[in-house]
Amino acid sequence: MALNFIKRFSRTKEGDKTLFEEQLLAYGIEYQRIRPYTPRHNGKVERSHRRDNEVFYSLNKFSSFEDFESKLAALNAFINKLPIRPLNYKSPVEAFDRFL
Repeated sequence: MALNFIKRFSRTKEGDKTLFEEQLLAYGIEYQRIRPYTPRHNGKVERSHRRDNEVFYSLNKFSSFEDFESKLAALNAFINKLPIRPLNYKSPVEAFDRFL
């Protein structure tokens, strides 16, 4: 299961969807939101942030926002080709191609 984090503002109406949620619905992908500030989920968020720091932020220096964007895009392209267990050892690219 992939974790995706969305920014919800406290003043949004319950029925309002983020762009991410709208896209999931457009593709017919089911999702479940977790309650904010749930202690048992903090470990997942912290682990995600730690891994991002270990494999990207601490290993790169950025000369501009455009430099940051290009390096992040290259990392995402690489990661999306790696097979992962939740997708039955298919890469996200393979799973997405089969989905479409």
